[in-house]
Amino acid sequence: MQKENLYAVIMAGGVGARFWPVSTEEKPKQFHDMLGTGYSLLQHTYKRLLKNIPSTNIFISTNKKYSKTVLAQLPELSDNQLILEPAMRNTAPAILYAVSKIHDLNPNAVMLIAPSDHWIEKENLFHKKLNQAFETASKKEFLMTLGVQPTYANTGYGYIKYIPNDETVKKVAAFTEKPDPDKAAEFFASKKYLWNAGIFVWSTISILTAYKTYLPDMYELFSKGKSFWNSSNEAKFIIDNYPKAQNISIDFGIMEMAENVYVIPIDVGWSDLGTWGALYNKLSKNKSENIILHGSGFLENTTGNIIHTQKGKKVLIKGLQNFIIVETKDELMIIPKSDEQAIKELSKKLNHSHDGKAN
Repeated sequence: MQKENLYAVIMAGGVGARFWPVSTEEKPKQFHDMLGTGYSLLQHTYKRLLKNIPSTNIFISTNKKYSKTVLAQLPELSDNQLILEPAMRNTAPAILYAVSKIHDLNPNAVMLIAPSDHWIEKENLFHKKLNQAFETASKKEFLMTLGVQPTYANTGYGYIKYIPNDETVKKVAAFTEKPDPDKAAEFFASKKYLWNAGIFVWSTISILTAYKTYLPDMYELFSKGKSFWNSSNEAKFIIDNYPKAQNISIDFGIMEMAENVYVIPIDVGWSDLGTWGALYNKLSKNKSENIILHGSGFLENTTGNIIHTQKGKKVLIKGLQNFIIVETKDELMIIPKSDEQAIKELSKKLNHSHDGKAN
C-alpha cells in the first residue's frame, strides 16, 4: 500500500504514577530517559515508527500542558502534529480527536495507535508485523490489534482471547481485564490468549464507523467540528467541546463491543515498562544482579536492586536485597520490589501530608 496513506498517533498523555518520584505530573515517564540511553521513551517510540511511517504523518496525542516538552524532544514536528487534550477524558475521546484530524487530511488513511512508553527489542520483526496489520486494515474493515505472546501468567495486563487458525490474522473472541492469579495461569496454559498491549491499527473509515455505532453521542459531538479540523479554529472547538466527551477507554467503548476485531500475535521482546520492576527486568545487570542508573557505586553483599540517582551520583550500599532506590533533587524513595504496586498510593499519601513525616 502507499506509504503516504500510513499514519501513527503516539499516545503520550499519561502520568506514569508507578514510576514516582522520577515520573511526575509535571514531567511524566515518557519524557524521561528511563533506560539510560540518552533518549526518552517518547523519542525511542518516534524513531521506531519512522521505519514504517513518514515523519509528517506521525502525531503525538498528549495533554495541552506537555506541548512544549514534546516539541523540545521532537523539534521536527509541526504544531499541527500535536493533538492536545484540554482535559483528561481517557483514550476514546483522545483517539476520536486524532482520527477526525487525520481523516480530514486523508480519507484513505490507515493509522496506528501506539503507546509512548513501551519497549520493543526485536524491532525488525515488529516492523514486519505492523506492515501486515496495515495491509490487512487497508483492504478490510477490520479493527486490528497487535497482541503480545505471553511469557508468563501476568496479572497486570488485560488479555485477548482469539480463535486459533493457520492464518497470520486471527479473529478476537473476547477481551478480559486484568485477571486474578488463577485465571491468569489458566489463560497462559491455554495458549489461546495474548496480552493486550494497546497497539491498534485501522482505517479511519472503519474506526469512525465503530464510533458512530458504539459511541454515538461522542461521534456526534466531534462531528460538529468537521469544518474546524486542521484550521485555526480547531483549538477553540476542542477547548469548548472536548470536556463534554464521555470519560471512557477505547477498550471499553469500542474494542470489547465490536464484532470486526482481529489480532496479529507478536513475539517481539515487548515490555510496557509500567513499573520499576518491569524496567529492572529489561535492563542489563552486573554480576550481583544490581542496576545503577545515572550514577556509579560500590555495592557489598547487595543483590537484586535497581538504583536510580541524579546524574553522576556516587552510591555506597551494603547488605540490601531486592529494593527499589530512587533519588531525585527533591525526593528519595526506598521500597522493596515486592511492594512496587503500592508506589502510586504511597506517593499520594506523601504529597498530601504537610510535613512529610510518617503517620
